[in-house]
Amino acid sequence: MAVNTSPEAPLPVGEVSRMIGGWIDRLGAVWVEGQITQLSRRPGAGVVFMTLRDPSHDMSVSVTCYRQVFDAVADVVGEGARVVVLAKPEWYAPRGQLSLRAAEIRPVGVGELLARLERLKKALAAEGLFAPERKKPLPFLPQLIGLVCGRASAAERDVLENARHRWPAVRFEVRNVPVQGVHAVPQVVQAVKELDEMDGVDVIIVARGGGSVEDLLPFSDEQLVRAVSQCRTPVVSAIGHEPDSPLLDHVADLRASTPTDAAKKVVPDVGEEFERVRMLRDRARRCVNASLEREERGLAHALARPCMEDPHRMIDERSDHVVSLTERSRRTLGHLLDRADSELTHTHARVVALSPAATLKRGYAVLQKADGHAVRDPEEVARGEALRARVADGEFTVKVGE
Repeated sequence: MAVNTSPEAPLPVGEVSRMIGGWIDRLGAVWVEGQITQLSRRPGAGVVFMTLRDPSHDMSVSVTCYRQVFDAVADVVGEGARVVVLAKPEWYAPRGQLSLRAAEIRPVGVGELLARLERLKKALAAEGLFAPERKKPLPFLPQLIGLVCGRASAAERDVLENARHRWPAVRFEVRNVPVQGVHAVPQVVQAVKELDEMDGVDVIIVARGGGSVEDLLPFSDEQLVRAVSQCRTPVVSAIGHEPDSPLLDHVADLRASTPTDAAKKVVPDVGEEFERVRMLRDRARRCVNASLEREERGLAHALARPCMEDPHRMIDERSDHVVSLTERSRRTLGHLLDRADSELTHTHARVVALSPAATLKRGYAVLQKADGHAVRDPEEVARGEALRARVADGEFTVKVGE
């Protein structure tokens, strides 16, 4: 319930602390999961002090427990271990501090961790974060590579040395961060985001040299997985742990088995590229030479043909035939013309023989009236009518007698 206060009627610090303690007391015992840090077991002390931290967030709370409670799990629990604690929140009013009084501590086993990771993996896969179509291709020759790894680690050395050995001109933007423990997740996420926002970074490598399942838990954290899925820059996972693949391997655009393998997959080998260029040049030269030789053979074959060696040979071989055909055609045409001339002469003779002029030459005459109509019947003329008589050599006028 809210408390009514004002500048004229403030509450004393002790009263506020007491009220907070009352609210916390009403919470009761709760089961809490976290990672143990800053474990303190003073010799002879009956109380063990530790800090329980949320691996995914920058939050922690102090925990105290009786020595016999911690001794029950001391053989399997230490700093960095994940545990589940049954504890009651306590408020230390004099100092205004919140802590948890643990009544039972249970270590989180590897099997349980793997089961949780499997459930998280299925949930993220259902969202499509691991879909192949989301994978971005890596550039053939990155100019600037972002590297997220532990400080002075073997993973950093392997990536830098192998990449520079393969391509000496390659450049790196390195971010050294904790790769295990309570601070790993937020710092790795921050480093990945910084590199993703940098202009010129072509690919990001997140590298670690392997470790136990517990050591690799930061690379299966949901916060890191979602941060990588939102990157515009291609991300390569090089955790270097084959048996248990962290979730980062699934969301990354490319998975490398080791940091050395990441360098080989991200950076081309200058010697191999020179050799590939040399082989391509040789192949191109062979192809050009083969094409030239093929064309030369074809040209030589064409020039060796009789028609090319003696172009007039075919003409000479056909000339006699052409002359023969010409004479034959001339004879045939002459015969046709002679035949046509003979037929024309005979036809002309017949026409002349049958023409009226030929009849007139034999002494006949044609009488025509004034209108040119030929007289065929005596009844057609009248006595005293003038007629025109046409003979072979001319015409004259006659008059019908009475």
